[in-house]
Amino acid sequence: MEVRDLHPWPDTRAEAEAIQDGLRPLLDLDSPGPVRPRTVAGLDVSYAGDGDGTGARLAAAAVVLDAATLRVVEESVAVGTAAFPYIPGLFAFRELPTLVEALRGLRTVPDLLVCDGFGVAHPRRFGLACHVGVLTGLPAIGVGKTAFVGEHATPGPRRGDASPLTDDGEVVGRVLRTQDDVKPVFVSVGHRTGLDDACRIVLELAPDYRLPETTRRADRLSRDALRS
Repeated sequence: MEVRDLHPWPDTRAEAEAIQDGLRPLLDLDSPGPVRPRTVAGLDVSYAGDGDGTGARLAAAAVVLDAATLRVVEESVAVGTAAFPYIPGLFAFRELPTLVEALRGLRTVPDLLVCDGFGVAHPRRFGLACHVGVLTGLPAIGVGKTAFVGEHATPGPRRGDASPLTDDGEVVGRVLRTQDDVKPVFVSVGHRTGLDDACRIVLELAPDYRLPETTRRADRLSRDALRS
C-alpha cells in the first residue's frame, strides 16, 4: 500500500515538533469515516529488551483483519531500530520509519487503521494515529492502554460504559470499558473518523478481551518477529 513521504525523519526535538506542527493542518477531524469498515488493520511495535535509547531493536507489525469475522486477511512485519530518542509526545518518531516499511509491505488497503497509541489525545494534538493517518490518507484511530494527557471520570463497570477524556477543556477522546470489570482503554480519533464510530468499532473488535483483536494480533506478530 502507498505511504507518502511528506517529511524527512528528524534528528532533534525541534525538528520533530516542527514536523508535527506542519502536518497537523492536514488532519481531517470532520469526516465521519467508515461506518462499517470491511477490513481493519492493527498496528503495533515491540522492542527487544527494555527498548530504551536510540538504536534499540524493534519490530513493527501491520495485521489486516476482516472486520466481520476478525479473521486475518494479510499481515506484514518489518524489523529495524528505534530512529529517535525517547521523548514524551514524540514517541511516534521512534517507530514510524519501521512501521511505514511494514505498511508498504501490505497489498491490501484497509478501510481503517487502529494504532496502539493515541490520536488527538496528545499534548500537540498529533499522536501516532494522526501521523499515520496523514501519511497514508486512511481513516485512523488510536487505542491506548493507559492515559497520556487529560482528565476523566472513571467509567461505569460494564462493557460499553464510557466517560469523556478532556484536556484544557477540550474533549480529546473517550475512556471506554471494553469488558465488564476490566481496565478501560483510551480511544481517540486520528484522521477521517468520528469518536462515536471509533468507540463502536473498538467494541466490535474486542468481543472477548480488553484490547481489540487488531492490537492483539499485531502485538503477537511483532513479538514473534523479534524472537525469530
